[in-house]
Amino acid sequence: MKERPPRASLAYENQQFLTSPDGRILRILAEYAEPLARFRREQIQDTVVFFGSARFHSRAATERNLAALGENERQISEKQHATEKKRALAAVDMARYYEDARRLAFLLSQWSMQIPARRRRFVITTGGGPGIMEAANLGAKDAGAKTIGLNIHLPFEQMPNPYITSSLNFEFHYFFMRKFWFAYLAKALVIFPGGFGTLDELFEILTLAQTQKLAKKILVVIYGSEYWNRLINFFHTMVDAGAIAREDLELFKIVDSPEEGFEFLRDGLTRYHLQPEAERKAEAMPEIAKTNP
Repeated sequence: MKERPPRASLAYENQQFLTSPDGRILRILAEYAEPLARFRREQIQDTVVFFGSARFHSRAATERNLAALGENERQISEKQHATEKKRALAAVDMARYYEDARRLAFLLSQWSMQIPARRRRFVITTGGGPGIMEAANLGAKDAGAKTIGLNIHLPFEQMPNPYITSSLNFEFHYFFMRKFWFAYLAKALVIFPGGFGTLDELFEILTLAQTQKLAKKILVVIYGSEYWNRLINFFHTMVDAGAIAREDLELFKIVDSPEEGFEFLRDGLTRYHLQPEAERKAEAMPEIAKTNP
């Protein structure tokens, strides 16, 4: 009598299949379904997403590094010391953006926690790493709010910062699924100075808004006119060249202080996402239409 073969493993328990090219669709679906389940469990209705450089650090940290460089001056060459001092001074200067991101996230979180709602509104969300991301998560934690980190799994890159709420700490393999979750729940984006990744995230959302591919109003705040005006001349280059329309400049707001950013976001989020739809429509009607019988 022949022996029966061993029972085959279930497909969803077959690790070799799940990690193979043939299992890719299941991995993609998992990066949609698992965050969705967690957001529902944590009662997250929507988010405010902070983008910015991972390389900007707190004022205290950058000042410590500058002081340490002075103590080590005799141990390195004069040329190397001059180069490192220049970088350290630049880091101290850019630390203002870390402090401002922390302050703005604090103000938004403090306000959002007072909104009477069944689910959590406008939860501060970042890419989960250091720099501006860490600052925004820290600001939300300072206010006593929950805060989200959407990290990306790379062999040589960032670890999650310690200020993310543990139940809302995510790790993605696919960049496009991470981008989906940045945009899907977002009611506002705050773009601090940053590099290639920050530019990618900013222009992707602006393109979706410009081409009317968004089903909701997403407020876009660009923080720090000094940095951004040196990097991108929206008005005198892009508008004058005809690359964008003048009205495209209304897709975003440039601000220079946490208080200015907070007031713009609070007013916009209230108008577009808290104010009842009937009231918004009435507000948009011309006065003559309101008074006519």
